[in-house]
Order: sequence, then C-alpha cells, then structure tokens
Amino acid sequence: MLAACLRSLAFLAIAIGLASPAAAQKFEGLAQTPPMGWNSWNKFDCDIDEQLVRETADALVSTGLRDAGFVYVNLDDCWHGERDADGFIQPDPERFPSGMKALGDYIHARGLKFGIYSDAGEYTCQKRPGSQGYEYQDALQYARWGVDYLKYDWCYTGEGDAQRNPIEAYTTMRDAIHAAGRPMVFSICEWGENDPWTWGQDVGHLWRTTGDIINCWDCTVDHGTWKSYGIMQILDLQDGKRQAAGPGHWNDPDMLEFGNLATLAENRAHFAMWAMLASPLILGTDIRELDEAELAVLKNRALLDVALDPKGIQGYPIRKGDGLEVWVRPLEGGDFALAFLNRGNQPLSENYAWPEDGLKDDFSGFEVDFGSDAFNIRDVWSGADAGDTSAPLSVSVGARDVAIYRLSR
Repeated sequence: MLAACLRSLAFLAIAIGLASPAAAQKFEGLAQTPPMGWNSWNKFDCDIDEQLVRETADALVSTGLRDAGFVYVNLDDCWHGERDADGFIQPDPERFPSGMKALGDYIHARGLKFGIYSDAGEYTCQKRPGSQGYEYQDALQYARWGVDYLKYDWCYTGEGDAQRNPIEAYTTMRDAIHAAGRPMVFSICEWGENDPWTWGQDVGHLWRTTGDIINCWDCTVDHGTWKSYGIMQILDLQDGKRQAAGPGHWNDPDMLEFGNLATLAENRAHFAMWAMLASPLILGTDIRELDEAELAVLKNRALLDVALDPKGIQGYPIRKGDGLEVWVRPLEGGDFALAFLNRGNQPLSENYAWPEDGLKDDFSGFEVDFGSDAFNIRDVWSGADAGDTSAPLSVSVGARDVAIYRLSR
C-alpha cells in the first residue's frame, strides 16, 4: 500500500511539474567547470564492491589526485540489489554489506563526493532494477545516502515508436532530484542518440555525445546492435557540438580510458585532447595502480588550468588531414591553448608558421592577428619557455602523442 501511494504521489508530482515548468529545475551552480573524478565501469565492469570503492577513495587522497581536483567517486552499473517492500532500491547486500549511506559517509570524510548510477528504463544495462516509474523514490533514496552525482543511462527504454521520449525521461529524473532537495550533478547518458546537446542544457549538467568509449587508440568495435569507439573515433564525433558547451552544461565524450591504453604517450594524448575539449575528466582505471609518470600527467597544473578554464569554451581543430593536427582552445584573459596531435605510428616534426590570416572563432569572439599580436609560448608538459610568435614554432611529436602549449600576451 505504501509503495502504491508513493508512486501515486510521484505521478502527481510529474503532472504538476509538466503543468508548471518553473516548479522544478536542475540545481544551478554545479559543474561550473567540467567534473573530475573516477568511475568504476571502464576498468571493473560489474566487478565492484565496497572494498574497491573505499580503496579507490583512499588512493585518490594518497596520490594527490583529490587535491588536483579529482573529487567524484562514482559507482556505475551493478551496485543494485532489489527494491524493498515499499519500492525503495537497496544495494547488493553481498557487495555492499555496510550500505550506501555508510559508503557515502566514508567518501565524504575524505573530502570527496559520492556518485551513483541508474537508468531511465525498466532495467539498467546489466539488468539491475532501473528507475522508470520509481524516479522520485530513487532520487529520495540517493539524497538520503548523500549522493552528489547521478549518471543516468538509456538501456531498456523501448524501441522504435514504443521507445520512451528522452526529454520526458531525463526531465522527470531532473525534477525528482529537485524534489528530493539534495544538489546532484546530473549526467545524461543516452549516447547522443537524440541530440542531447540541443535540449540538455536545461535538464542536466553534462550529456554523452557518443556511444561507449573503448581502450584502443584508433578502432571501432561492432557488437551487433551497438558499437564501441576508440579515442580517435570519439574525438572526431565531437565535430559540430562545441556551441552547446559551457559552465554548468558540458558535452561528454565519455569517461577516460587513461591508464588503460597501451603507452604513456597514448594515455597523455587522450587526456590532453579531453582537456582541449572542455570535457568532464572522469577516470576509468585502477587508481591504485597508476605509476608516477601517469600521475604526473594527471596532476600537471598547467594542463588542468586549460581543462578547467572558467570561460568553458570547447576547443576545435584548425588543421586536420595528413601530418600533425592543430587544435585551438580560447582561454580566459585572451590566452589560448594550442595542441599538435600526431595520430600516426611515426614521430612527426615541423616548423609551424603562424597563420597569416590569424585565428578567428566567431562562436567565442576570440580573434588573433599574429602580425600585430605578440604571444609568449609555454610548453604545457615541461613548463619551459618555447619562445614567442615572432618566429615559427619548432614542434616534434612522438607517435600517438600530443604537444601542447599555452600562449599569453
């Protein structure tokens, strides 16, 4: 009886929300820069439990990653148990015997934030209970547990004409979070299938732009009904979406495979290009096993300053094709970041001549005339002075790697 009453109240809340759009909204003031943290899925799939999560939280602190800004500890699929007699979702009692409130308290006590996962369908992607029809109860439960971040997936939402309307589905959960009263970053994960960059800004704080990432540099894996994409494929699929990104509303090219790729060069190029994209930086590796070279990349303050630039302008390519790709990201105060991406398997070098017609970005209003504007150049990786724009820039980039610079007047 109680469960039926709660669901009736939920439906009433939905009806009120639809009749009065101003009644609910996403929590503002969150994710003013791209969220940073860790998620369990890319490395561990369903093999998660509270010990892993606690050890990961401890590792984020001991490695210095928390102090660098990686603060979200996010559980992905497979944490779920069953619903209780009143319809409230419970954690798997074998994997999480202490319960989610205790786990959230452990995470918060270390100066970190607690994230969780659900799905807009009847089931999650791994056939655990989804939130469809239970949105308000689930949001209330998450609030009780102290959740700060919700990733909301799109499996088992129907097919064809019977598929759930994504705007309705994600708006319903947005309104449920608002009704629960606890601010949570809301991550829309419908894989970019319904152009969320055109409607997501008022609903969530970030939205996936593609299908799932996989830990390869340049490949597509066909699973029959869906595909996974390598780093270069995901990068190319960001074309045409940058106008949607900004403080509080980010394009999400999926969680990082940093630490899971074959070489340090691939890992750091992946991380640097996600920084150029103003992407959320959610690590998907085993934090406990990162080595000092990998940690140095993740904690590179100059690169993080690019990634977290307060203007929130997404970078874009000004040269693609054979040789080095050249990407630009306008930054606060008239600075800009310049990245040279080598997709190939051989080192590449060039003396980069500054464009005679300068740089111009109509979207952000960024404009540079190299004939009249002089910029100092700093190598982001080393911190070394690399001259200025009065002469061509000598660039050498290893295979599957990136050189990145910050230019300032």
